[in-house]
Amino acid sequence: MEVTVAVDCMGGDHGVRVTVPAAVEWSRRDSGCRFVLVGLQDQIRAELQRAGELSSERLRVHHATEVVGMDEAPANALRGKKDSSMRVAIDLVKSGEAQACVSAGNTGALMAISRFVLKTLPGIDRPAIATMLPTLKGHTHILDLGANVDCSAEHLLQFGIMGAELVASVEHKSRPSVGLLNIGEEAIKGNEVVKEAAVLLRASGLNFYGNVEGDDIYKGTTDVVVCDGFVGNVALKTSEGLAQMLATYLREEFKKNPFTQMLGLLAMPVIKSFKDRVDHRRYNGASLLGLRGVVIKSHGSADAFAFGFAIEHAITEVRTGVLAHISERMGALERKVKPA
Repeated sequence: MEVTVAVDCMGGDHGVRVTVPAAVEWSRRDSGCRFVLVGLQDQIRAELQRAGELSSERLRVHHATEVVGMDEAPANALRGKKDSSMRVAIDLVKSGEAQACVSAGNTGALMAISRFVLKTLPGIDRPAIATMLPTLKGHTHILDLGANVDCSAEHLLQFGIMGAELVASVEHKSRPSVGLLNIGEEAIKGNEVVKEAAVLLRASGLNFYGNVEGDDIYKGTTDVVVCDGFVGNVALKTSEGLAQMLATYLREEFKKNPFTQMLGLLAMPVIKSFKDRVDHRRYNGASLLGLRGVVIKSHGSADAFAFGFAIEHAITEVRTGVLAHISERMGALERKVKPA
């Protein structure tokens, strides 16, 4: 299946130095992929020339005159920059010229513009940010990671459905397990919203595991972990901080004296293997689920290697029909709740 991806080339900390080389690499790797490179055309073409792909038919430049700043207010980006690379890339998905958009830009602006331009799928009240995290069993998907700070039980149910359909589609699992992040496994634990969400999830027809705790995320207890955006964002940032602290401690221990430095050299193959297993770049690319189009958010500091994984997520979601599967499941749920 041929897929066209609109790339917001100006987004992120590094802009075209990362986004364009990543798109070039994918165009060479997959003959069924085409890219619309959106942004300041002179900068994009300079990168294409550097990569020797200035005349490639799989890489089309689409000029946009404005750039959304990484610290810019979402409302300003939405209302005041209608010709930004981010807005134009999303408009291309809306018009059907592209099937997906990938951006490393301002998360709040990307969500606001995507929701305004693309709208939500039938039955979905709010889009959610979902990403993949490594676990002892492989990986898990967690949502929401910050798009919705305050959620109702119905929103958490919708997140569970979207997460399950994402995993079912891209990983070909017939009944992925879904866990509800809580302060305890017991049904009596948690606030009223979480308790009510558990009731709805249990009656939804999903493979609902029940409540899971924070340590279950990395144990890989379930394929999907559902939570509101406040809890999810805190959990994610805490995990990132812990990983950075452990990496710093490890480097400091190996540099303490000549003996530990020698041990560090001897342990280098093991350390490299460990780094590869937990390399955050391999998990780059968060899905903005619930929209009428595929939108993938790359980390702002991503390098070309990491941005390539965000592109891969976008292509996979298009080819596996994630949006259609979510719509079908939501329609079935609505028919179950409100029979004709």
